[in-house]
Amino acid sequence: MAAASTVAMAQGVSSRNVKPLPRGKPSGIPFLAHFTDVAAEAGLTNPVIYGGLAHKNYIYETVGCGVAFFDYDNDGWLDIFVPCGMRVEEHVSGATNRLYKNNRDGTFSDVTEKAGLTRSGWASAVTIGDYNNDGFEDIFITYYGQNVLYRNNGDGTFTDVTKPAGLLYEGATRWGAGCTFLDYNRDGHLDLFVTHYVDLSVGKIPKPGENPFCNFNGVPVNCGPRGLAMPHGYLYENQGDGTFRDVTLPSKILKAERTYGMTVVAADFNNDSWTDIYVASDSTPSLLFLNQHNGTFSEEGVERGVALSEDGVEQAGMGIAVGDFDLDGNLDIFKTHFSSDTNILLHNDGAANFTDVTIASGFGVETRYTCWGTGFADFDNDGWPDLAVVTGSVYPEVEAKFPEYPLKTPRFLFRNLGNGKFEELIEEAGPGILAAHCSRGCAFGDFDNDGDVDMVIINLNEPPSLLRNDLTGNRNWLKVLLVGTKSNVSAIGSRVLVKYSGKVQAQAVMGQSSFYSVNDRRLHFGLGENSHADLEIHWTNGLVEQFTGVEANLLVTIKEGQGISKSALPAMKATANPVKKDLSQK
Repeated sequence: MAAASTVAMAQGVSSRNVKPLPRGKPSGIPFLAHFTDVAAEAGLTNPVIYGGLAHKNYIYETVGCGVAFFDYDNDGWLDIFVPCGMRVEEHVSGATNRLYKNNRDGTFSDVTEKAGLTRSGWASAVTIGDYNNDGFEDIFITYYGQNVLYRNNGDGTFTDVTKPAGLLYEGATRWGAGCTFLDYNRDGHLDLFVTHYVDLSVGKIPKPGENPFCNFNGVPVNCGPRGLAMPHGYLYENQGDGTFRDVTLPSKILKAERTYGMTVVAADFNNDSWTDIYVASDSTPSLLFLNQHNGTFSEEGVERGVALSEDGVEQAGMGIAVGDFDLDGNLDIFKTHFSSDTNILLHNDGAANFTDVTIASGFGVETRYTCWGTGFADFDNDGWPDLAVVTGSVYPEVEAKFPEYPLKTPRFLFRNLGNGKFEELIEEAGPGILAAHCSRGCAFGDFDNDGDVDMVIINLNEPPSLLRNDLTGNRNWLKVLLVGTKSNVSAIGSRVLVKYSGKVQAQAVMGQSSFYSVNDRRLHFGLGENSHADLEIHWTNGLVEQFTGVEANLLVTIKEGQGISKSALPAMKATANPVKKDLSQK
């Protein structure tokens, strides 16, 4: 532990200097999912500008941003919201957030200007949810600078309501980081939790190489986060009238230790029907806020086993995946970290007591890359959730001297073998996984409505990647879309249990996960050979509903207390130049 701490202190980011474990013999099991980057032909061609190319002098140039899959116009097709950054030394024309509308033919149209979402700045995270319960999903974005709340007007446009909503702040500049909508008090209105990364004053930041926190293996790099001041998170209560109230103090969020907070997820981790909060913290202990059912939280990250590594060391927490990898009906956690360290898999016993199973599950074989966005998803529909991670360095200056630390690195996918173990796949998962980029946020969802899970990925100073999953075979699946009535309309905080073949898989509707990103709100369950499944819905306000014998290969929409409706996914329309699936590389 002492040696690991010494290595960590030689730079501004925590790393345990862990070497990858040897890989075992490949399973030889065919992987039927295959990912191809179709961003260019789909129309996602605008680069995500973020900081310098050859040098990054300030830490806010390095972190990047998230991305969101969501259906802003309620047409049954996933649209894409892409935040954007800037450059310090120069103005870049077209450096703006972008909204891409799904044309339902494999392509997207840039509708940013029409939607009223054109904005430049250092955007960070995004959370999506219907905060005013009008049936349309709204957007909240964190910034280095002023965070922004956009109300969806329901006609294809958005209005900046940050000021009337009470979310403007005064005083020193804040750096908004992770954010999530949640209903912590179960009143049917979406509240808002926001983390902050570092307290940053540009005029006071040390220059690259100025102290040990601005140095990587002898190469001068941007400073931080260590050596910079730590902020705290904020909780805002939705008053039900379009405004929010800061309840950070009375909720006891302020009692927690200050950390370098990044991605935040909100879900019911101890199965008590109240939403908890987990924060991935960079180079400081991660935080688990357990809901006390009375408007307050108790921070218990260390006691519950989710704050530090198994050997008690701080890690560079960045992204978070929440899912049920072993099909025991409980929500487990996967957290991504810096290079020369393992990512971490935490098994939940159902009472929010977590056990580190990183090595036993096979994740110790990968420590080469700095890891960011991540997610559990059953990419091959075999009934077992797999896991994907995107990667990319924060130090463009280092590669020239140390080629083993490239700026652009491949993604990777861990296939769930169904026995508590995962197998790393890169080339086997297709060219979209193998391709090297400097990536950050990623989101998971079925953008082409063909019954499998695709990915959209942020690449710094490049266009996004849109990885289409060309899944072969005839395995079954089920999608579940929840609509709250007494609970918030977006059903954020609700938990779904799907039972098949004697197994049970839990998923949660969340306002943020991965790295600063938002997934498809239609929960996707692979069912393997099963043609039917049983559903158990735990709504955010505590109601439990059960549905048996639900037919596979359908989208199931469930309105709280009003029953279930089933439909096929909307079909892709024909075009003169359709985007066709190319399986020639399989």
